[in-house]
Amino acid sequence: MRRIVLWLAATVTVVVLLFSYHTSTDAPAATPPAATASSTPGGSSSATAGAGAPPAPGTSPTTTAPSSPPASGSPSTASGGGGTYTGDVAQTRWGPVQVEITAADGRLTAVQVVEYPTENPRDQEINARAIPTLVDETLSAQSAEIDMVSGATVTSEGYLQSLQSALDQAGI
Repeated sequence: MRRIVLWLAATVTVVVLLFSYHTSTDAPAATPPAATASSTPGGSSSATAGAGAPPAPGTSPTTTAPSSPPASGSPSTASGGGGTYTGDVAQTRWGPVQVEITAADGRLTAVQVVEYPTENPRDQEINARAIPTLVDETLSAQSAEIDMVSGATVTSEGYLQSLQSALDQAGI
């Protein structure tokens, strides 16, 4: 009888301690890469600052698109089977995610994440690592058939939804 009482007390204590444990959300955010080089069909190469990478903490995401962005779901240019297409906004648990792609001759030439969760340092830390990985995988695969980033499941799901919307518009 005494063993049962001790076992029960120990089990209850462990369960209470387990449920009261809080993880830290005040970790410093990782710094995204400064610049990446992208190559366009025909051999020309251009460097874009942080193409597809999240901005430094405390700044808002920016794009190289025209000053008035196109309506969600519509191409901003559509000449010769190419152009820039903005995917639908994917509403996730932590905030909206929206992807913009640039296509030429039926191939992806650039991917930019124009909106993603940045509400707290943890969001910034996760997305500083996840977004460049998702962009690189997309450009390598030339489709939405990519793996999600471990630890960034919510952002990855929103990214894939918006990416597929943009790819559908581009006919890729």
